[in-house]
Amino acid sequence: MENTAVSKAGRILALIGVILPLLMIGGMKFTAVEIEALMPLISGTPWLAWMYPVFGEAGASYVLGVVEIATALLLIASPWSTRAGVAGGALAALIFLVTCSIMVALPIWEPALGFPALGPAGQFLIKDIALLGIALVILGESLNRLNRSAT
Repeated sequence: MENTAVSKAGRILALIGVILPLLMIGGMKFTAVEIEALMPLISGTPWLAWMYPVFGEAGASYVLGVVEIATALLLIASPWSTRAGVAGGALAALIFLVTCSIMVALPIWEPALGFPALGPAGQFLIKDIALLGIALVILGESLNRLNRSAT
């Protein structure tokens, strides 16, 4: 027997758990502290480094902030709008896929201890694996709702 109250609470907390980081970290993208903190992450990742010549350091941070906040707003609307859920879930999955990919480009292990001790970059990025999973669940559920409403 499924405990629907627990499942519903879990879904709500999972959604909030994706929305809050997107809103809060997205908002931070407009501060000098975050612009500076992003420099080694963006410049050290070949598939993101193009952003600096195109947008500049502050501009790249601002673009990321706008995308993160827009994604959070779509996810906030997702319980009421299937299309917002699909768009928000897809954007969130892309955001967290990109941030997870940074772990491939940058050293994430603590140099003195090695695997499995995470260094600062690893500690910051490891949570994005779970956030990617939640984003994919939101996307999948929204696509299922969209398909049901189309039939």
